[in-house]
Amino acid sequence: MNELNRNKERLALALEAAGLDLWENDLVTGEVTFKALKTLDQLGYDSSEMASTVEELLGLVHPDDQPHLQQAVQDHVDGITPQYRCEFRLRAKNGAWIWFANFGKVMDGTATAEGRRFVGVTFNIDDRKRKEHEIEQMNRLLAEKNALLENLNLQLELLASTDSLTGLTNRRKLMELGLQECKRAERFRHPLSVLMLDIDYFKSINDTWGHLVGDQVIRAVAEVCKERVRQGVDTVARFGGEEFILLLPETNMKGAYQLAEVLRESIAQREVVANAQGDHAQFTVSIGAASCDGSNIPAFEELLNRADKALYKAKQSGRNSVED
Repeated sequence: MNELNRNKERLALALEAAGLDLWENDLVTGEVTFKALKTLDQLGYDSSEMASTVEELLGLVHPDDQPHLQQAVQDHVDGITPQYRCEFRLRAKNGAWIWFANFGKVMDGTATAEGRRFVGVTFNIDDRKRKEHEIEQMNRLLAEKNALLENLNLQLELLASTDSLTGLTNRRKLMELGLQECKRAERFRHPLSVLMLDIDYFKSINDTWGHLVGDQVIRAVAEVCKERVRQGVDTVARFGGEEFILLLPETNMKGAYQLAEVLRESIAQREVVANAQGDHAQFTVSIGAASCDGSNIPAFEELLNRADKALYKAKQSGRNSVED
């Protein structure tokens, strides 16, 4: 056996061990001069069905993969890339699509036919691609689940900080916000005010019209408060029962008192339908105001206590009034 044959045997053994299948095409005639027999055998084609031209081989490539395969070949032929590399799907005889990878290079031929030999190897990457697809699917599913979990967490956080009847901030969240606003007012030496609002004779409303109408009254008061405050700045909270708190950053006593009067008058003009006969329930509120000017900021609980005392004065003075 001469050295050339030995080298061919060594090459064949190396290719087999690496799972590579050698091929060669003629760039001038488009003829497949050395067929990737193992590849075509994996696809289920026998010797009589094996493609003999580059065009026939291209017909086995998945339509979605043909453009980038042709572009990869052209880029190498034009000298843009030092080697030809591409991954694509080939149609098996049973109709399945199987992933393969190609690596090749244009080789010099003779002096009169320079660069017509296109030589390379093909290898099966279907398992890897399927695993990549599975991982991609898992990652997509995981991203969807994480987005859902994040959304659920936001909803839970909203539920934990919102009053279910009115949609207002609840007492727990108010106390957190109040602490933050007191610290901010102290840091920047800005005014901060609180209004404590209570529906007058609320027990009588429930006794006269029933608790469902009482709930409607609470919601009506909440709506008036939300309509009159600065969105994104002030906080309206249901403090408990028929009592509400308005937290007013950057607001001095004069501003808080003016807002309280607007709320009192607006609520006094509201009414809710109380029964099927069309009777209406009317209601008023009493409001206590407390404020600090930024030079001496008390704890939030102390500010609430001041507003509560002012509210008591409003109740004692005949209700439907504002006191500070």
